[in-house]
Amino acid sequence: MREFDLSPLYRSAIGFDRLAHMINSANRNEQSQPSYPPYNIELLDEQNYRISMAVAGFTDAELSIHTENNTLTISGKKEEDKTERQYLYQGIAARDFERRFQLADHVRVTKARVENGLLHVDLLREIPEAMKPRLIPIESGN
Repeated sequence: MREFDLSPLYRSAIGFDRLAHMINSANRNEQSQPSYPPYNIELLDEQNYRISMAVAGFTDAELSIHTENNTLTISGKKEEDKTERQYLYQGIAARDFERRFQLADHVRVTKARVENGLLHVDLLREIPEAMKPRLIPIESGN
């Protein structure tokens, strides 16, 4: 029911195949991506974004952030706790995770920090000078 037919786009537009692929993969990932850990995506201003992810219990060394081909991957690999414990109830998740985000063109990660159990990843959209609107002067025929 949620399947989109993008074949008209392939027939009439050149260079938008990547966009069509992103739409199809986003639809597939939405259904299969786990909900752990929870996260927020904020729009700070016109060009700045922030992803805040709940990573309580993870140290900086157990977290990894990398980008490749417009994909931001945030992962956490929990070190094995060799301390023997007897839990009456264990509600704090200590499992590994990997979360992927598709970044638009010209969006890059500027910084990341852990604060009060939240991982904040700041993103900046930088539009190249050649793509910014510009005024073209009109010359007179005189």
